[in-house]
Amino acid sequence: MTAATTLAPPDGTPAERRPRHRVARRSAGLLLGVVLLVAAVALSLAVGTKQIALDQVWSALFAPTGSENDAIVRDLRLPRTVIGAAVGAALGLGGAVMQTLTRNPLADPGLLGVNAGAAAAVVTAIGVLGITSFTGYLWFALAGAAVAATVVGALGGGRRATPVRLALAGTAVNAALFGYVNGLSLWHLSTLDEMRYWSVGTLAKRDLSLLVTASPLLLGGALLAFALARPLGAVALGEDHARALGTSVRRVRLLSVLAVTLLCGGATAVCGPIGFLGLMIPHAARAFCGPDPRWLLPLCALYAPALLLVSDVAGRVLVPPSEIEVGTVTAFLGGLLFIHLVRQRKVAQL
Repeated sequence: MTAATTLAPPDGTPAERRPRHRVARRSAGLLLGVVLLVAAVALSLAVGTKQIALDQVWSALFAPTGSENDAIVRDLRLPRTVIGAAVGAALGLGGAVMQTLTRNPLADPGLLGVNAGAAAAVVTAIGVLGITSFTGYLWFALAGAAVAATVVGALGGGRRATPVRLALAGTAVNAALFGYVNGLSLWHLSTLDEMRYWSVGTLAKRDLSLLVTASPLLLGGALLAFALARPLGAVALGEDHARALGTSVRRVRLLSVLAVTLLCGGATAVCGPIGFLGLMIPHAARAFCGPDPRWLLPLCALYAPALLLVSDVAGRVLVPPSEIEVGTVTAFLGGLLFIHLVRQRKVAQL
């Protein structure tokens, strides 16, 4: 075997060009993410029960005249779009952190019970304790997310957890918690109307004040996730390798769980449980950046809100004049991807 053959990767790129090729691919993925997010925001502002031209959207945002289109864009679609972008980024980051930490491509805040735990805690706060203010049940969402993630991790085998065991444990806990959510909502009919949209995951009828209240949690979780990018990359190589590099595996685990709890608990409190988004997006992002969290996290923060906003637009236009909640759309798309993943002969470790 010649030296040239030895140094050449499978795609034929010379070894000396591999770092440059890798950076170019990652930069292309980052640019594509920006383009997709901008396009998704434009769609979310322009498309709905009433179609509004992009020039009229621009006018409504920056030169309003008080017309009906201005009211639709500024009062209805703009808050919905901003909330969707923030919540999508939070769920995408949460999924990327969880998959990297567990080295499990099936890991997802929804599949591992985080969203269901937050939902169950919020329903309890509203239906049993009579807490109806967002600031009141926000903390219940965070506590429920943390408890559910801990329970799923323990049932899945703790440190010896495998992707299949975690998926099975998460499915069982999800089924139990969402059964509790549905049962309690029906039992307390006075809270059913308030809960029926929230419990399936929706961007409709969400006020920007909710996002403002939850923003410290979402920002804190996002900053913590990005700060953990390098140590997460070391842990993803294996615990022994991480310790050899001077990384405290226990500290990284605790901080990663805290980041996921802040991101997904806050997002769920704002919009309800939106599943599978954190499962789908990291798989798409890795096509450009591989498993490196330093690139994976920014890409997920761009791709996830783009997909959430596009899913929300699809829900508005598929069955007019009615609307399919965005949580239902993402569940359908994520279910297809999950079936594809589990049907693979071997689920590869990250």
